[in-house]
Amino acid sequence: MLSPVSSVPVRAQGATPAEQPRSEFFSGVITALADGKITVLKSVLGKSSERTFLITPETRVEGKLRVKARVTVRYVPSEDGDRALHIIVRTSQKK
Repeated sequence: MLSPVSSVPVRAQGATPAEQPRSEFFSGVITALADGKITVLKSVLGKSSERTFLITPETRVEGKLRVKARVTVRYVPSEDGDRALHIIVRTSQKK
């Protein structure tokens, strides 16, 4: 008699899959620029939240960073703080 075998993946003891942190997005207005840092303020329905992102040599920047510019930041959380991967400066569209 054969017993049914379940298809449970077998993993070596103590081995953990290498988890890459998931990138997230944050959009708002730049309130502060410093060497290696950018602070962005987001306001939605009267509630505001502010985040500071680390800028590293690997951070891609599209556009010119300046205070009061609208930006979208793709970032990953890290032990040192949120690390910016990609910053896109949004241009205002004139009507």
